[in-house]
Amino acid sequence: MVTQKLVNDISYKILSCAIEVNKMVGAGLLESVYQACLVQEMRLQGLKIIQQAEVPIIYKGVELAHHLRLDILVENLVIVELKAVDIMLPIFQAQLLTYLKLSQKPKGLLINFNTTNIINSTIPLVTEVFANLPKS
Repeated sequence: MVTQKLVNDISYKILSCAIEVNKMVGAGLLESVYQACLVQEMRLQGLKIIQQAEVPIIYKGVELAHHLRLDILVENLVIVELKAVDIMLPIFQAQLLTYLKLSQKPKGLLINFNTTNIINSTIPLVTEVFANLPKS
């Protein structure tokens, strides 16, 4: 059964993996390098992931030809969007919120690897889907 606790536990595992990647490779690399390393670390920790998962756009009941692609979908519950930037812009949160809303996933993590502290630079976002889940 999917609960808020399960979703949060998966999020904590993802953040632990991101901390490990940041510790091993440091700041200043390309986003694609962090994604490859994070995917490997999450697989080592037994998490099921899909890279570049497609998010369909449905308008008035019709699936449009254009799809969005999110960075990583973990355990079919948590969307992970990666950045390697000096400044986290509001558009990055809007991007993640769009993916969350269109895919009906409960939680997303916006992780910036251009930092010395992953926890302080990660922005967690939840949706009504998360709010409607049982707590435990």
